[in-house]
Amino acid sequence: MFELLRKYLGPYRGKTIIGALSKVVEVIFDLITPLVIARTIDDGVHNRDVGAVLRYGALLVCFALVGYGFTLICQKMAALVAQGVGTDLRDDLMRRTMSLSAAEMDRFGADSLVTRTINDVNQVQLAVAMGIRQLMRFPILGIGSIVAALLIDLKLGLVFLLCVPVITLVFWFVMSRSVPFFRLMQEKLDLVFRITREALSGVRVIRAFGREGSETKRFDAASKEQTDVAVAVGRLSALLNPATLLVMNLGVVAILWTGAVQVSVGDLRQGQVMAFVNYMSQTLVAIVYVANLVVLFNRGSASAQRVMEVLDTEPSVRDTAGEPLAVDPCTSALALDHVSFSYAGAQLPSVGDVTLTLGQGETLGVIGGTGSGKSTLVSLLVRLYDVSAGTIEVLGHDVRDYPIAQLRSLVSIVPQKASLVSGTIRSNLLWRRPDADDDELWRALERAQAADFVREKPLGLDGAVEAGGKNFSGGQRQRLTIARALVGSPRLVVLDDSASALDFKTDARLRRALRELGGKTSAVIVSQRVSAVMQSDRILVLDHGRVVGLGTHRELLEASEIYREICLSQLSAEEVAA
Repeated sequence: MFELLRKYLGPYRGKTIIGALSKVVEVIFDLITPLVIARTIDDGVHNRDVGAVLRYGALLVCFALVGYGFTLICQKMAALVAQGVGTDLRDDLMRRTMSLSAAEMDRFGADSLVTRTINDVNQVQLAVAMGIRQLMRFPILGIGSIVAALLIDLKLGLVFLLCVPVITLVFWFVMSRSVPFFRLMQEKLDLVFRITREALSGVRVIRAFGREGSETKRFDAASKEQTDVAVAVGRLSALLNPATLLVMNLGVVAILWTGAVQVSVGDLRQGQVMAFVNYMSQTLVAIVYVANLVVLFNRGSASAQRVMEVLDTEPSVRDTAGEPLAVDPCTSALALDHVSFSYAGAQLPSVGDVTLTLGQGETLGVIGGTGSGKSTLVSLLVRLYDVSAGTIEVLGHDVRDYPIAQLRSLVSIVPQKASLVSGTIRSNLLWRRPDADDDELWRALERAQAADFVREKPLGLDGAVEAGGKNFSGGQRQRLTIARALVGSPRLVVLDDSASALDFKTDARLRRALRELGGKTSAVIVSQRVSAVMQSDRILVLDHGRVVGLGTHRELLEASEIYREICLSQLSAEEVAA
């Protein structure tokens, strides 16, 4: 928590100091007020001096107005600082998240990152705001009240001081048992978020299989776990206020009893006793608020740890951030040399010992069953992961030597799941090259077989795209993402089973358009359809991460039993031999 505050409060140091000092001024007026009330009772009420009552009353009104003014200043500064810190935290979290490799994203999980970015940052914001507004107030108010009370009467002060350790014990008991629950509560909240997201994103499948009841039960179980933890924390925290008020009220009774005796013998005046009661009330209330602040800060600390865990995570894929590399026009487009990769904790490699070369302008088909390592291999090409062994070269350079921005300008990937963001067709197509003109966008759409349905839109390129592209069919979303990948003339286009929703005729036209991209543009087509890869210059056959075939369609029919089986399972003998 302190590490985070030290870093993020720096730009708002001036506002923080102004807010804290404003609260100090307010506290000073609060400490003086009981003395003015005492004088009002002793000099005004006791002596029936209306003038004195009015003078002291006017003074109290002035104190209240001035204190209110400083309160407003403090609250404004606290709001500005808290919102600023929250905004900076979210911005840094988003930047860090965008810089993480797929390995770190897998470790944290999307739902946990959402919770940390929203809920945990909100907890930190609340802790910052309340810290500025209350952290200075109540310690100063409590200590100042104790000192003032002891100066009024030492005997009554001893009664006063007896209440403080009792409340401290209550406070320690509650805190020692509730703090471990705070992080657990956030973890349970992560689980609720994950189940909710899964249920909402897969609601059609859930309904199709009649799993509404089981998913509801799963959500109820996770929600109950989170509720149980929250209730446990709340039950402990709820002990603070009643226990403290009980001690305070007993102390007030004791002071009134002792004070009455001293007033009767002339050792104290009535106003002094009232001032003493006020100071005691202020002190004990301050202790209650400090206890509540500690609860809040512990929650904020648990959230801050979760936020810092993300911010302190160094991406396993590091950007060289150097000057762009010169591309050799005569070298191969893609070269893999004994490439292997294993996921964290996996016993067997997902990709093992892959070696191949792809010339410029050539097309590589990649085929294999589910879990064969196709998508993993694709992820390695654009450094979503770094290889565990071996090297991958694009246009003569190791992919790890390229600045990531340059690498991803040379290599364009279309993932399995079509991803569109809310905006327009134009804004989605401009991701790779923001300065692309309309002619280039239409060329990309033509090649991706998307131009026809875009022209049918009343606004054409400016037609709306809803979140996730839900106003388009699955095939249309895939074609738009393919068009987006083709904008900017990439040197290597990678399609990771990204035409699975297309009909065979559209898929054939798309493959023909890819072969006609140009002499220096190469393509990697990953598919489970034999028809999608059989016309490729070279076909890579994977099985459980291992290369079991590499060659042309006809070469593999003779040399690879697995490839031959895949072909015959999808096509007739005549189609295979064509």
